[in-house]
Amino acid sequence: MAKVLNWQLGREMNYPYEQAMPERQFAFVFNINRCIGCQTCTMACKSTWTFSKGQEYMWWNNVESKPYGGYPQGWDVKTLNLLDKSNPDGNTWGGKPDDTPNSTAPYGRYDGKTVFEAAEKGSEPGRVLGYLPSDDEWRHPNLYEDTPPGERGEPFKWDSQGVKLPEHKAWFFYLARICNHCSYPACLAACPRKAIYKRPEDGIVLIDQQECRGYRKCVEACPYKKSMYRPTTRVSEKCIACFPRVEGNDPEFKGVPLETRCMSACIGQIRLQTLVKMSADGTWAEDRYNPLYYMVKVAKVALPLYPQFGTEPNGYYIPPRWAPRGYLRQMFGPGVDTAIERYMHPDRELLAVLQLFRRSNRIIFRYEWKPGEKVYEREYGGKKFEMFNDEVIAYGKDDREIFRTRVEEPVIVRDEKHANSI
Repeated sequence: MAKVLNWQLGREMNYPYEQAMPERQFAFVFNINRCIGCQTCTMACKSTWTFSKGQEYMWWNNVESKPYGGYPQGWDVKTLNLLDKSNPDGNTWGGKPDDTPNSTAPYGRYDGKTVFEAAEKGSEPGRVLGYLPSDDEWRHPNLYEDTPPGERGEPFKWDSQGVKLPEHKAWFFYLARICNHCSYPACLAACPRKAIYKRPEDGIVLIDQQECRGYRKCVEACPYKKSMYRPTTRVSEKCIACFPRVEGNDPEFKGVPLETRCMSACIGQIRLQTLVKMSADGTWAEDRYNPLYYMVKVAKVALPLYPQFGTEPNGYYIPPRWAPRGYLRQMFGPGVDTAIERYMHPDRELLAVLQLFRRSNRIIFRYEWKPGEKVYEREYGGKKFEMFNDEVIAYGKDDREIFRTRVEEPVIVRDEKHANSI
């Protein structure tokens, strides 16, 4: 095992391979507060990549209802239980969070074991702690959809005071998921054939179909269960991050880098994807006006999914503001309280950056924020809130403007002669 820096954990950790970072890293932010669970992203991916024989149960993109839903069933609970058993002292966080943008410990220090470290001293030592889901667990991608927890000890009885912030009594939320294209992929670490690799240009994790022999070690190792076995070809497959679109090889757009199919199909406007600059030590290089760098490193409203697994996922989430904080801290780490507070009381720049979501299917590499006039003022949650009609401008890879939009959406009223023209 080599020592690599995992900045999400605030420390070095053990990993089977030496530190090796791509030039840029494919990354995304999902705003859970906006997701309506329509599954448009799911079907966009399905109809593009996994509609053939042997791929019937393959959902590279899925949206599951938490706390009970999951695909495969119980994927996160089972991995968390394995981690707990491997570390009787508890998988806890310590230290003080560092709020500076380039911090290597933004959430403090994780004192527990990762899936790589837990595997070293298990009853059957291996490279990654994991489990192989049964066939039954892959059968129900929408199990427990829209199912909230009720009052403890009262089956089928929902809380009568379920809709009050800061935490709803009866609650659920939609968790949209794709492969996180991790900086330290568990699937890559576990593959005995070395058939899995990260592309040096964008960090997208792919499986070489010629080298794969279908041992399913990647399926067992991935804590997010986003590597899947195809019985008709006897090899594993996974989300490829629509790399022809990311490369700009879609003939319709003539070399312009595009967001993935699931991102561009999102009608809830919850998704934003880009490529972040990487440093050799495994941290993000400073890129102040990259929208993901701003949300993850500066505003700190977007958090990694289960950072304690140790894979350093490159998928980030703005946590739902109505769910119990203890549940969210388990899922997104100790930065939850700060993230929700800043999202509920956004400053002017954050409010402007949030307007970039789904305004275009082109990848945004840089934004420019221009202050505007004040249009709204009120007290919210005991704090003064002011809204300004600021302008935000998005730029592409070639530094050309993609679009510009404002915080306040324009209202257009039909004139009288067209009022009943429909």
